[in-house]
Amino acid sequence: MNFRRKKREKLDITLISMIDVLFVLLLFFMVSTTFNNHTQIKVTLPEANGAPAEQSAKMVTLMIDADGAYSLADDGGVPQKLADQQLETLKQALQKLAVQTKEVPFIINADGKTPHQSVITALEAASEAGFSHITFAAEHTKSKQ
Repeated sequence: MNFRRKKREKLDITLISMIDVLFVLLLFFMVSTTFNNHTQIKVTLPEANGAPAEQSAKMVTLMIDADGAYSLADDGGVPQKLADQQLETLKQALQKLAVQTKEVPFIINADGKTPHQSVITALEAASEAGFSHITFAAEHTKSKQ
């Protein structure tokens, strides 16, 4: 009789296949993830005392920064900077929106240091596009601290 123990083979965990699986999972998550790239424009609104404005579900917002550059945002809320700052370009962009949304509020968010001519140009383009509910945004003095 043979009472000797059989030599056991040394157990070995192969990490290479585990690393491959983790790499595939990492690659899958990287490819399937969506990244939101929100553009933001710094606008310092002028201050005013008064009642807060009513919020509408749909509105068109024109933002004018301190340099007089226009950015247009529909009810999606993401501002899109216009290709150039000419009156005709602004009119064309507003007329595209006015086809669907003439009766919604048109809000002008102009920086406090925006040139007056840029605001007048925006008013002219909005009225020519057919918007009738034009309003200006201002920051309430109590909310700014």
